[in-house]
Amino acid sequence: MLRCSICTGEQVAGFKDKQSGAFEEITLIRNERELRDFMRLYGIKAISREY
Repeated sequence: MLRCSICTGEQVAGFKDKQSGAFEEITLIRNERELRDFMRLYGIKAISREY
């Protein structure tokens, strides 16, 4: 999932534990290429955003 800041526009890609709700940050996403690379690396077809 992407955790996105409404104020700054910063996007951090990571994984959210479904049981605890804890978010593990993996990498800062600065552009669409970095997002595509992250999704390809982890085999993700669709990604959700949390604001």
